[in-house]
Amino acid sequence: MESGSLRLTARRWLRLSMLVVVGLAVPFAGAQAASAVQAPELEWTACADGFECATALVPRDYDDPNGPTLALAVTRLPARDTEHRIGSLFVNFGGPGGDAVASLHSFGKDLFASLNERFDIVGFDPRGTGESEAAIDCKVNQETLGLYAQPFTTPENADDGAWIRRARRYTNACVARNRSILPSASTANVARDMDLLRRAVGDRKLSYLGFSYGTFLGATYASLFPDRYRALVLDGALDADQYINRPMQSLQQQSAGFERALGRFFQACAADQEACLGFGGNDPHRAFDDLVAEADTNPIPAFGEDPRPVDGEDILAGAVLGTYAKQLWPLLAAGLATAESGDATLMRLLADVFYGALPDGTYDPLGDRYYALSAIEQRYTANVKVFANAGRHSWGMFDHAWWNAGYSELPFGLMPIQARDAFYGPFHASRSAPAILVVATTYDPATPYRGSKRLVAQLENALLLTMKGDGHTAYGGNSACIDAGVDAYLTSGLLPSPGTVCEQEIPFEQPQPEAGRGHSKGWFRADPRIMRTFR
Repeated sequence: MESGSLRLTARRWLRLSMLVVVGLAVPFAGAQAASAVQAPELEWTACADGFECATALVPRDYDDPNGPTLALAVTRLPARDTEHRIGSLFVNFGGPGGDAVASLHSFGKDLFASLNERFDIVGFDPRGTGESEAAIDCKVNQETLGLYAQPFTTPENADDGAWIRRARRYTNACVARNRSILPSASTANVARDMDLLRRAVGDRKLSYLGFSYGTFLGATYASLFPDRYRALVLDGALDADQYINRPMQSLQQQSAGFERALGRFFQACAADQEACLGFGGNDPHRAFDDLVAEADTNPIPAFGEDPRPVDGEDILAGAVLGTYAKQLWPLLAAGLATAESGDATLMRLLADVFYGALPDGTYDPLGDRYYALSAIEQRYTANVKVFANAGRHSWGMFDHAWWNAGYSELPFGLMPIQARDAFYGPFHASRSAPAILVVATTYDPATPYRGSKRLVAQLENALLLTMKGDGHTAYGGNSACIDAGVDAYLTSGLLPSPGTVCEQEIPFEQPQPEAGRGHSKGWFRADPRIMRTFR
């Protein structure tokens, strides 16, 4: 999930003290500087299907507002009811590293159909992403050199020299190719960009809907610009203070979330063997572990576009991806059942999506962007022993998701570039501003429920709307109750009653074959956000 690197040496503890002061003071100066910058002129042209596109020039460095600029890609879907139009609704799908422009063009009309009645739906590709200038791409093989490169490091196979060399190679590749954008790509600067764009589209105050890491962007915006929003929805919210200041703790808790989510899936499989296509009988958990162990010894053939055999680590990665949405459970069940019978085509698909593997042999740069944009601002140590100890702890705690924390985090600590004007808190919503609506799912694997509760406490002027259910984020077809609550708040400012709990309405069942088309492709009708591993 979204590095300020604090070296554990006597010489650098002083720097820690300085960062605490700077983290509280400089961003507010940056917010004032952003206020003095003239809003960019947006020249809208038709693009995609009913969308309009523009390019916004913003300061690369808000401390030098008249210096070099950065070009950001922006898109909007105009409101259908122009007579009753409220304004613009800015959206962010998560990351860090996720785009907005291409995603909106792909599924924005469906996801925001009700809100688009009275809102222009606006998205922009944040610094370092998508179609914006200087988009980050480390151009590495994610499966052999990325954060979750295989073989996964464990205390049983650890070779400290090889582990450190691999982490350094990845860090060096990312820095060498993206050095120019990294110092200015903090989340706080993205928030400043969003405030400029708010002014550029003519809105007096911001309306915003952010998912996953987008909730950190929203909490940052609320803290920097406490009097400039009319409505903020933070769905799949994370603990903002923990995320930026104690990221290793954050990823340990996320790993626990993945384990809990897999346990929920195994439980559902045992209860409904028809939905699970018979995988595992009354003990799917044991069957899964047996399958992973067998695949590590004898990789299972695959027969799709990517015919590479699947090993146990591919199954672990694909299974974690499968927990990101309950809509993916049938695909995960089918993948496990067919892999058990000797055909790992579906598990290869899930693993490829996890790693961003593309048909041409390259990799989607989303993984690189997640790493680089997190590493430049999150407060990590560079002490290798800390990561080794955390890796051993994670290995001891988590049977299936140990690789998500500890050993895999070393590249964050090795990042030599620090983002300027990053914001480290406090994260606080003004009492004189409208209350923020935080939406959370009880069994969210990526942003665990208690993190959302802690964010509500940090913000103070916020209300929690809960969905009892599974998967990462709630809005957009999981629960009519959630969708109605979010829509009412954004359009009318009406908050749900305190303590409101909604039920998820997604069943666990296999899709039915389509007439004349063989097996259904219904697995992929779910919101396409679930096919991208936002943290």
